[in-house]
Amino acid sequence: QVQLVESGGGLVQAGGSLRLSCAASGRTFSTYAMGWFRQAPGKEREFVATISWSGGSTYHADPVKGRFTISRDIAKNTVSLQMNSLKPEDTAVYYCAATGTGYSGIYYSISAYRYWGQGTQVTVSS
Repeated sequence: QVQLVESGGGLVQAGGSLRLSCAASGRTFSTYAMGWFRQAPGKEREFVATISWSGGSTYHADPVKGRFTISRDIAKNTVSLQMNSLKPEDTAVYYCAATGTGYSGIYYSISAYRYWGQGTQVTVSS
């Protein structure tokens, strides 16, 4: 069983930065691909970024490319999302997610992720 706990959300002005962190429990964390997703009010959950189990491969959704960066620290069992140049349209609940074992690449489909955190609110004011 894997448990994921996000932190670092909050209220920030447009143009500002936030760093989200996701702490994972479970001895097999290092074998999972990880991802960040977000869900704005009235909208479907959408992919933000993903990172492979080794951290060697990453992929970011077009709306955040060049502004957000996903990273992971295998030794600390954490994955982070550095968010710069935030825009009001980035306002959403952000979720950390983990695949099961056997996922060796990077994945942007919700269906690839087995474990989810409870989410952390990010609000960007204009």
